[in-house]
Amino acid sequence: MRHFLNTADWSRPELQAMIDDARAMKAAPLGDALKGKTIALLFLNNSLRTRTSFDVGAKQLGGHAVVLSPSGGMWPLEFEDGVVMDGDAEEHVKEAAKILSRYCDMIGIRAFPKFVDWQEDRKDKILNAFAKYADVPVVNMETITHPCQEMAHIMALQERLGSLEGKKFVLTWTYHPKPLNTAVANSALVIAAKFGMKPTLLCPTKDYILDQRYIDQATHDASENGHELTISHDIDAAYDGAEVVYAKSWGALPYFGNWEPEKPIRDQYKHFIVDEDKMAKTNDALVSHCLPMRRNVKMTDAVFESQNCIAYDEAENRLHVQKAIMKAVVR
Repeated sequence: MRHFLNTADWSRPELQAMIDDARAMKAAPLGDALKGKTIALLFLNNSLRTRTSFDVGAKQLGGHAVVLSPSGGMWPLEFEDGVVMDGDAEEHVKEAAKILSRYCDMIGIRAFPKFVDWQEDRKDKILNAFAKYADVPVVNMETITHPCQEMAHIMALQERLGSLEGKKFVLTWTYHPKPLNTAVANSALVIAAKFGMKPTLLCPTKDYILDQRYIDQATHDASENGHELTISHDIDAAYDGAEVVYAKSWGALPYFGNWEPEKPIRDQYKHFIVDEDKMAKTNDALVSHCLPMRRNVKMTDAVFESQNCIAYDEAENRLHVQKAIMKAVVR
């Protein structure tokens, strides 16, 4: 049994095999790989693409999906070990994982950080608790990383560019009126390095640099492929010669859980929006965003509607890569 918690846990050839399988299923969507199988999809946060694509994907492969959420009547869960459960939680994750494992063949988990203490949130306790106690594979549907999203992104890039080796990949911070999860940014930087691109992290100040574990992972993977990770606060230098631009907003980790002091800082950098002038500095770069996206805040309409934007392709590929992931872990 093998979980799919982060792309860092899988080799590049293993991930590429899933993407190749996803491409085949994109051409021929229906199959029976999950015939007689049931997957539990536990959503502790809102979802549009993830919920739909996993549900549809299971059905297209002959399986059945059960969607669970606190708003749908599920018992509140406790995730800490050894606690006296005299609060709101009615059930411990250990029991929930064990019982779901007897009903289902896979468990998907979507659980965002609580945005109180990054040193606690970075432990990814909910995902890791299910992985620890479940007797079936667990798949990360977004927690503090979003591996399914970035598999879809890599697939979309390969569809347009072929080999990604040596391509300049720019992950750019963009403004948002609220501080957001770093999950997609974490995953994007790591997988770009793993797949042989030259990664650049563009952000306004050092406070917006991602958690060191993802910087270290991307640095290691880039080095393995003969490249270096660049961290830049210079818009012109970062965009210069870029072949892929990936836009995402995230909160500054030094202000995690104490966002008010960060807001006036963040508000100074609305000019980080991905616009036509910045894209003109690139090497005719492809551009994307994981969605949902605030138009004309993160990216202008003109850029999003351009032929170089692959956001819709990336979103569609969520369906195909997740089918490949389910096939890879469900036995």
